[in-house]
Amino acid sequence: ENTGGPFGAAIFERHFSEDGSSHCTLISVGMNRVVPLGNSTLHGETVAIQLAQRKVGSFSLCLDYPDSCTKCEGGGEGSGQSAQKKRQFELFTSCEPCAMCLGATLWSGVSRIVCGATKSDAQAIGFDEGPVFEQSYEHLEKAGIKVTRGVLKDEAAKVLKQYGEVGLIYNR
Repeated sequence: ENTGGPFGAAIFERHFSEDGSSHCTLISVGMNRVVPLGNSTLHGETVAIQLAQRKVGSFSLCLDYPDSCTKCEGGGEGSGQSAQKKRQFELFTSCEPCAMCLGATLWSGVSRIVCGATKSDAQAIGFDEGPVFEQSYEHLEKAGIKVTRGVLKDEAAKVLKQYGEVGLIYNR
């Protein structure tokens, strides 16, 4: 409540062990700060990305570049090398991202995005998500970013609906 909007995101760092198991560590949490800070770019996803990049000290969360990043030229699976990443960063969002946040996701260095509510859920309460299409998600996949959508969709859509009844829809 009182954060500036109904959208939130978190970035986790997944660590891989030699035995094939993995565990995650929370790196950053971002919530929508558009209204309270008067900045249209401060969506939950962009805030989470900014905080995570600051925490790891890099403009990209693809820290294995250039040796084993699957998305970066010069290394990884895309170049035929067999180097295995020992960690990766994953973005979890309360709703499928708007056009701006999808662009930020592409350039952020995350290797996976997991979304809750849908673009339609956000539009149903009045938000304009911009030009986001199935091809947008296909582009992320082709760039090496795994996409998972609809996780806890009903619960996430309920949060949006509740916000739509009392909150400011700032981009109509």
